[in-house]
Amino acid sequence: MPDYQHHWKDSTPLHLPLGKIVCVGRNYAEHARELNNPVPDTPLLFIKPATAAVHLTRPIELPTGQGEVHFETELAVLIGRPLTRASASEVTDAILGYGLALDLTLRDVQSQLKQQGHPWERAKGFDGACPLSPFVPASALAGDNIHFTLDIDGERRQTGETRDMLNPIVPLIAHISHSFSLLPGDVVLTGTPKGVGPLRAGQTLSLALEDLLFLQTRVS
Repeated sequence: MPDYQHHWKDSTPLHLPLGKIVCVGRNYAEHARELNNPVPDTPLLFIKPATAAVHLTRPIELPTGQGEVHFETELAVLIGRPLTRASASEVTDAILGYGLALDLTLRDVQSQLKQQGHPWERAKGFDGACPLSPFVPASALAGDNIHFTLDIDGERRQTGETRDMLNPIVPLIAHISHSFSLLPGDVVLTGTPKGVGPLRAGQTLSLALEDLLFLQTRVS
């Protein structure tokens, strides 16, 4: 069984179960364009199961025999209160913390599924497909714009600014809650900026969330 557990940055465990990971696709226009995808008019939602979550600081194990595994760095939002058909103010009160995640994607598998008109879960929900960082309290990131980065082997590969999102965090989570309820411990991944690409064995990944979180992991 997976041993993932939500933690604060100082390693204090958060006694909340991880139920589901709700993701939004193509929330940055430049990322949609780099993969030759249309920019959606409404949030494009999919779900990773709790079994996809692993601790981000542990080595990343790439699935074998399924083609390229791409990295997608995303701001992760930890939900602290139940949300059903929520208002913006209810969403704001329910955001418990922020962290970082890698939305790992079997890109070749995803491309095949898209061509066939099939759902993406096989490409997005496999075991280990969602490395998650510890969280910082939502109050620590109260500004209008949140900044995060990914470097691979010392080279900047992704830079995210939440002001560039097509669907900002609070309206996005409110929209999600009108389709299905969010529960304490659920995580929302808010989309990836441009710069995604394949992972290779031996690479070192360094991630930063403002000046609050600095994390490093390797591809095994």
